[in-house]
Amino acid sequence: MRRARRRLRSTVSVLIGLALLTGCTGTGTADGGAVDSPLEPLPPAPTADSTAPNEDSAEPGEACEDPTASYAPVGEVPEPEDFAPGSTMAEIRDRGHLRVGVSSDSVNLSSRDPFTREIVGFDVDVASWIAEAVIGDPDALEFVVLEARQRASALEADDVDIVARAYTITCNRWERVAFSAEYLHSSQRLLVDRDDEIDGVGDLEGRTVCAAAQTTTIEALDAIPGITIVPGRTHTDCLVKFQQRTVDAISADDTVLAGLAVQDPHAKVVGPPMSAEPYGVATHRDEVDLVETINAVLEERVADGSWMSSYETWFASTLGPLDSAPTPVYGRAP
Repeated sequence: MRRARRRLRSTVSVLIGLALLTGCTGTGTADGGAVDSPLEPLPPAPTADSTAPNEDSAEPGEACEDPTASYAPVGEVPEPEDFAPGSTMAEIRDRGHLRVGVSSDSVNLSSRDPFTREIVGFDVDVASWIAEAVIGDPDALEFVVLEARQRASALEADDVDIVARAYTITCNRWERVAFSAEYLHSSQRLLVDRDDEIDGVGDLEGRTVCAAAQTTTIEALDAIPGITIVPGRTHTDCLVKFQQRTVDAISADDTVLAGLAVQDPHAKVVGPPMSAEPYGVATHRDEVDLVETINAVLEERVADGSWMSSYETWFASTLGPLDSAPTPVYGRAP
């Protein structure tokens, strides 16, 4: 009977999940209108022994005591017309829109609303604040939907100006991109069936766990003995596998799992935090001026209450209230 119930709800939940998923990499405007993607077609989904380049596999080339340390903002954010000629911000302003790498299936962070077709969420709010500061229009956004493994390469290829896609700041990743100060803190946990007895990583021996390919989640799971790791193209891909009973659990940031639980009411988030996941807005590695500006924007939005309002909209009901935003750490030298 339990298996029959699972199959029935899986059909409904998968349809909900697929309604949120774009199904391919592409771009869209702030109002959800699709346009042609500048990115190459995606290669096949990685497997456990994939040799695809991984941004987390290289050793950092310099000392990195605190990866969350970013470039300090330089004063207040100027008006858009006052950005210095030749600066990254002036280039974006003159183009007229901010190109943002996002997810389309991370509910509450950035996902396509199945009714309005707009991409919405906490990460989208952050991108809107940056667009308003640099261009003068919070809706001057062009979204480029990325898988996790495309984040760094999209910046390096100049397909996007920023990536706001649940991007955990690490020392290795600083070798390829630059990060803002931490704007949202998450923790890696587990999503399991409500009827399952899994309460944490200690109960995973002999179990199969899905995680999005080329994320810090995979690295943390590698340290757990006795489990089988199944990489998924996206978190929605993992949700489909979970609902089809080909995996026993999903591991991801709790901010992501909270969105998956919304799509599957028979799932639950369990376990103590397995790792800390500080999110940063990523830019091209050499665009220090843009990072400094983003950090100033984030400080302003924390001070005026916009950050807390956004958190309460997207996460308070599932992850609980917060007293304050993450404290920024500066000190990185260009």
